[in-house]
Amino acid sequence: MPITIEETWKFHLKKEFEKPYFKSLSQFVKTEYALYTCYPKGKDVFAAFDHCPFDETKVVIIGQDPYHGPGQANGLCFSVKDGIAHPPSLINIFKEIETDTGKPYPRSGNLERWAEQGVLLLNATLTVRSHEAGSHQNRGWETFTDAVIQKLSLEKKGLVFLLWGGYAKKKAALIDKAKHHILTSGHPSPLSANRGYWFGNRHFSRANEILTKEGKNPINW
Repeated sequence: MPITIEETWKFHLKKEFEKPYFKSLSQFVKTEYALYTCYPKGKDVFAAFDHCPFDETKVVIIGQDPYHGPGQANGLCFSVKDGIAHPPSLINIFKEIETDTGKPYPRSGNLERWAEQGVLLLNATLTVRSHEAGSHQNRGWETFTDAVIQKLSLEKKGLVFLLWGGYAKKKAALIDKAKHHILTSGHPSPLSANRGYWFGNRHFSRANEILTKEGKNPINW
């Protein structure tokens, strides 16, 4: 798998790409894409980084796996391509934005518009086999994306991390809480949201309040 990734990320992650685990991971992914239908498309595997350079990152949202249905995954967590029906978690994200900020429910579920404002939409695992959720877990992606979180924590300050659900909350251990801001809540999936763990978290307005205090431009959610 050729490493084509945005230049500032290439600089900061250069040592990671040279490690034995990443070389094994690259070979695994290359083989999977040759033998099976996998998502996202190869050119979109590092899309989260390509749309949100290291130097411009202000907010980090952590997902787990790419969508594994046809035409859904575009390399950004929770995001789908233009014209694709919004998955349940994304619907609940947009509903919370609507009540939190007053912004109308959007037609497009493509979150590139967030990424280009400095929101890193990072899945812990960056690839998946079609219709097989979790099929590329524990192959090295988590080691890589943990290193990304640690690099951001170490090299930057005043970031806002939005950790939704038990899996994402565990990533708080990688973040320097003295330098950064962490907001946690339940996951936006229907199972969690319908139990009252998602709606009303006001993460979008709260993130913007923090960014403003940090002297950064708020996100147009």
